[in-house]
Amino acid sequence: MNMEDTQNKPKGAGNSSFELIDIDILMDILPLKSGSVVLDLACGKGIYSIFLSEIVGENGLVYAVDLWKEGLLILEEQIEKQNITNILPLLDDATEQIEIDDYSVDVCLMATVLHDFEEINKAGVVLEQVKTILKPGGCLAVIEFNKIEGPPGPPIKIRLSEDEVENMVSEYGFKKLKTAGIGNHNYLMTFQSL
Repeated sequence: MNMEDTQNKPKGAGNSSFELIDIDILMDILPLKSGSVVLDLACGKGIYSIFLSEIVGENGLVYAVDLWKEGLLILEEQIEKQNITNILPLLDDATEQIEIDDYSVDVCLMATVLHDFEEINKAGVVLEQVKTILKPGGCLAVIEFNKIEGPPGPPIKIRLSEDEVENMVSEYGFKKLKTAGIGNHNYLMTFQSL
């Protein structure tokens, strides 16, 4: 990895909460089926993307969006190695512009990344874009760390409580559907785009 890659690496890049969560609960709550279109926002190395691609099947599509080029290259290697045909990696800065058609996505997953966007005062910009990309009635799923001392996870001062997430997301035209514990360290909140 050259110095430029290190400098352009987004905060938290390379870490994934996937190993910490109960995937059965995630599968039960996410409104996914064969043929669904999903956005894995700030996907990192795409561990969630690969999992989601199995659920949506060959008729579905997973947009794997991240600013971290090295993570997307790792994902592309896995896509080729596993012969996956329904994941589209996109190198995009979610705080600027996400190059996905408006009202074309059924579910957007933000797995332990909303706190990073909030820390740089860009959560609102990202949520506005997600609102435009989701179909009316689409689902935003937010996984965050419980607001307790870690490890694992980020420092407690930047973690978001369930109330903070609900208040923040609700401001952008979303209605909370459900909150569930999704392992010892994380919770999942789902919202419907109004």
